[in-house]
Formats: sequence, C-alpha cells, structure tokens
Amino acid sequence: MIIYCVTVYVKPNHRDAFIEATLENARNTRKEPTNIRFDFLQSVDDPNKFFLYEVYREGGVDAHKATSHYKKWRETVAEMMAKPREGVKHDNVFPESEEGFSSK
Repeated sequence: MIIYCVTVYVKPNHRDAFIEATLENARNTRKEPTNIRFDFLQSVDDPNKFFLYEVYREGGVDAHKATSHYKKWRETVAEMMAKPREGVKHDNVFPESEEGFSSK
C-alpha cells in the first residue's frame, strides 16, 4: 500500500469552492478500484488549511492521477491555493493490511 498525504492552504475567498470541488474528487476517488481510503480534513486552528489522507493499492496513485475527476480537480483548484500543495508519499507501517483500514 501507498499512503499519500497532501497539505493544502486555500485562499480564504475560495474556501467554499475548494471544499465543494474536493468533495466531488474524494467521492469519485472512493469509487476507484485501487483506492482504499480517502479522508478530507480541515484544520480546527486554520479554516483555510486542509489535509488529504489517501491510501492506495500498489500503482493506485498513478492510476488516480490519470483519472478525469482528478485532472478536473487539479485544474479547478489551482488558482484557489494560497501556495503550492505539499504532497508526501508514505509506506504503511500500521495497520499491517488493507483490511485494517476498515475494521476495528
């Protein structure tokens, strides 16, 4: 599994539009066969700071970036960002398996 964590800072006047566009992208991403999880979070301390936590099977990140909904999201939100988004890939340590993301 690959985990991709993205931090996004949005211009205040674009916050609502960013949320709407990102929810559409998140919902479509969850339908992808290689996506295991997609969390869309907003900072309590800074309402213009967001965090995307995405979990994919091997090859899933590249497959995701090739989808029309991701390309639409990327283009739609580009001018909404206060600065370039910061994305970091991670290897999974825990839970040890894909099933651990959906069960207790």
